[in-house]
Amino acid sequence: MTSDLNPADERLAAKLPQGVIRDIAPAYLEEPRGRFSGHAGLIAAPRDAEETAAIIRACAAARVAVVPRGGGTGLVGGQVMPDGPPPLILSLERMSAIRDVHADEGVMVAEAGVTLQAARDAAAEAGRQFPLSLASQGSAQIGGVLATNAGGVNVLRHGNARALCLGVEAVLPSGQIMHDLKRLRKDNTGYDIRDLLIGAEGSLGIITAASLVMAPVPAETGVALLVVQDPASALRLLAMAQSRMAGGVTAFELLSGQGLQFLAEHFPQMRQPFSPIPAWLALVEVGLPEGLKADDALEGMFVDGAEAGLVTDGVIARSGQQAADLWALREHIPLANRAVGAIASHDISLPLSEVAGFIAEAGRMLDGEGDMRVNCFGHLGDGNLHFNLFPASGRARDEYDDVRKALSRRIHEMVMARGGSFSAEHGVGRLKTGDLARWGDPARLTAMRAIKQALDPLGIMNPGAVLSQ
Repeated sequence: MTSDLNPADERLAAKLPQGVIRDIAPAYLEEPRGRFSGHAGLIAAPRDAEETAAIIRACAAARVAVVPRGGGTGLVGGQVMPDGPPPLILSLERMSAIRDVHADEGVMVAEAGVTLQAARDAAAEAGRQFPLSLASQGSAQIGGVLATNAGGVNVLRHGNARALCLGVEAVLPSGQIMHDLKRLRKDNTGYDIRDLLIGAEGSLGIITAASLVMAPVPAETGVALLVVQDPASALRLLAMAQSRMAGGVTAFELLSGQGLQFLAEHFPQMRQPFSPIPAWLALVEVGLPEGLKADDALEGMFVDGAEAGLVTDGVIARSGQQAADLWALREHIPLANRAVGAIASHDISLPLSEVAGFIAEAGRMLDGEGDMRVNCFGHLGDGNLHFNLFPASGRARDEYDDVRKALSRRIHEMVMARGGSFSAEHGVGRLKTGDLARWGDPARLTAMRAIKQALDPLGIMNPGAVLSQ
């Protein structure tokens, strides 16, 4: 596998543990949106933390950058390095064991290469749930999920990945292994290095395993898709649902008619419950304890919402298959978006009280910018919107290249002016380093750079990700 290497990479390869080198296949150098293409001198796939540590030590001695790679599903370019000397790509694919499941404690210990779906399946086998849920969960890996502090549809009830992690095993840039796979809910013993590594996108170290929280499975679950007047009505409906079912709302998703229209065009086999397609909808999931009926709760929410002028129509799933079909509409929206081809995509978050105002303001701005389509959808319960711009029907996205960056800048300016964030759940990666440099709090950026320098003085850990070089 090393016969075509240059002399420097060949010398590095000779210092790595036996059997870790992989062929440089195109899949290791790609990211889903095609915005970046990476390069590599070596690909290494360690089997455990000890081999990972040996690789990091060898790369530090050779001053070779290390780019960690999980399932490769990230959307901000954190998993590819397009510029600079070719790095070593460290793939966690072989570290795929569920080490322990402690059902009575509600804790699972999983290695970094375990897919999110495999972790969810393991929890289900133990009579629990691992509630983090993403459209890419069949490919996304635990290490990457934690490195980006991924969110998904259940953040409203269960929090981001950080909230579902009790401890980590990790390799630091020095090559030391941090053995901190604790299963404790309370551990006030100094700086929380676990939380520092979560969300750092591999720029401060490599998470190799984690202790994860498994939640109880609700006795009753229910799903409804409701037609709402507008985003402001959806927000009022959310508040109503939370009041009616204190703590019982698991997910509350905002869908736009444009997104469903994209589904109709590119996934015509998927049955849609409303014709014509409404302008705005809310997908609601609830999980309730024994003795409470989810269908009754959703029906009561529908009636109250209709009487308040918030809801005009709706369907409530009467079986598990119907619930899955409603969720399939939501989960296929990113696939339909990809089939259309976005001009620009924005993963943003806002205080809930600012969401409706932002959507209206951004819409007015775009009305004056020519012919394009907007698909605004996302996790309304936690204020995370995906505000994506698409070419008009019959036009190609490259026709908008001259305005794409300016439009994204204006959208982010609106978000920041309303106390929001330009990066909600996908991280900073390489795509948004300029945004962080522009809008990040100066004191916070100074502290981040100091932490990076202290832990990674050689700058070998995913250079160019999170903090611009």
